[in-house]
Amino acid sequence: MKENKTSRRHFLTTAGVAGAAVITAPALLAGKPSYSFGKVSDAIRPFNLKYAPSIGCFETLSGTDDPLDNIRFIHDKGFRAVFDNGFSGRPKDKQDKIAAELNRLGMDFGPYVLYADFSVTSFVLNKPEVREMLAGKMKEATEIAKRTGFKLALVVPGRYDERLHPDYQRSNVIDNFKYCAEIAEPAGITLVMEPLNTLHDHPGLYLTQMPQAYQICDAVDSPSVKIIDDMYHQQITEGNLIPNIEACWDRIGSFHIGDNPGRNEPTTGEINYKNVFKYIHSRGYQGVLCMEHGHSIEGKEGETRVIEAYRECDAF
Repeated sequence: MKENKTSRRHFLTTAGVAGAAVITAPALLAGKPSYSFGKVSDAIRPFNLKYAPSIGCFETLSGTDDPLDNIRFIHDKGFRAVFDNGFSGRPKDKQDKIAAELNRLGMDFGPYVLYADFSVTSFVLNKPEVREMLAGKMKEATEIAKRTGFKLALVVPGRYDERLHPDYQRSNVIDNFKYCAEIAEPAGITLVMEPLNTLHDHPGLYLTQMPQAYQICDAVDSPSVKIIDDMYHQQITEGNLIPNIEACWDRIGSFHIGDNPGRNEPTTGEINYKNVFKYIHSRGYQGVLCMEHGHSIEGKEGETRVIEAYRECDAF
């Protein structure tokens, strides 16, 4: 029987692609690099954008767990911002020292977590105890802003209430943010609300999508209420990252970075961060992009890989 060369070539090509998928898929699902860019120069020049490692992101490479030494190391690697989700829980003297060091180095500070209770309904309710809680949080943010100059605070509006109609919940969320804005705006504080995914990490939360957050910001209509676009969460929830950034641009106050799947550094998942960063840079963005993700590799090698990944994705 005469061999059909076209069919054989098709089979071999298809088999090769399938084999590559078998090798690559487990790495992607684990959020680990499926390939290597090779060694990227350990340049100290500043990045094009203000990518912000968490304080302690490079403890192994820096050889210390001291926050101030870590900030200096981060600066030496070309980063011009840091973030610290747990900043409000640090002792006041530690907060003041961190603020002073960042000011000395000319570095920015990303949003710290002011309120993020995933276990309760809060913003979706019209109750005196909710307003009292929010007043206390606004007082805390105002005090931090006065001492440190840090005026970006992250807020998660809490859980969805299955016993209350969605339209009432939306009205309550808007009213509660208006109440917060009345306190935040005179103090120059910007509250950034964070939509989170419910499919993998946070089932039951109220705020999940960028258009939903935009609608709330539009209704509140205050410069003190904006959105933090966590691109890891939004890739899971709705994708369409760049078009949503474009549509929400005037309401975005900051970004969170993390690849999907795995929530590790860029290049470990499906998001084309090089193109995303290029778009954000093209808009003249001067704010912070918090590196809210893990390391795909442990130890010094993993921390080095994080720096290399950002150098690669920043080369647009």
